[in-house]
Amino acid sequence: MSWTIWWRGNALGPQYSAMEHPILSASGLRRQLGDRWLWNDLSFALCPQERVGLIGPSGSGKTLLLRALVLLDPLQHGEVSFQGHCIKNQSITQYRTQVIYLPQRPAAFDGTVEDNLKRVFTLAAQTGTYRRSLIERYLSALNRTPDFLDQSVRRLSGGESQILALLRALQLQPKVLLLDEPTASLDPDSTQQMEGLVDQWMSEDSQRACLWTSHDPQQIRRVTNRQINLGGIG
Repeated sequence: MSWTIWWRGNALGPQYSAMEHPILSASGLRRQLGDRWLWNDLSFALCPQERVGLIGPSGSGKTLLLRALVLLDPLQHGEVSFQGHCIKNQSITQYRTQVIYLPQRPAAFDGTVEDNLKRVFTLAAQTGTYRRSLIERYLSALNRTPDFLDQSVRRLSGGESQILALLRALQLQPKVLLLDEPTASLDPDSTQQMEGLVDQWMSEDSQRACLWTSHDPQQIRRVTNRQINLGGIG
């Protein structure tokens, strides 16, 4: 089956040249549910500084694709590579510190927001240390005070939980963010601030990229420079 990409601007993406290599790529991916193909023979590449929208109707497998890219769901067929190397041949835990999936409804440990941010660095795959100054800079971009760090995660709204998830990811300085409706529970002002923070994160390293899903077509137009349409795959 064929697959469809909708492009905006340069067909290869901004700041992309034939000499650059993709950060993340997928080749020949297939996903079948019962007798229905969600996607069949799906291939694409995510290159430095690209902001790619993953679009398609409900049930087209957008979330399942994001999960597959970090092997939270097994690949039925095909291959995913990071920086030119098949992820099956890499440490999955280390890979997931560089390619981070943010679900629409993120989970959190008991405790405060700051407890959650610190706990990430106790995991075996982590070699860095918690930097409160970095988190406070991110909070400032979100128009929030450091008091947010003292809040109990049990009292966070859905939108605040999404903010925690983004902070938890950004502090690891990943190369790729896989964003699954990351602002679905936020008001318009907070949505704009989160989009700005992702832009700031992208600008800090020329070897970063993001793949973004949203039910809001206007948001996709704002935050991405090309789109992969899963509605035409299968």
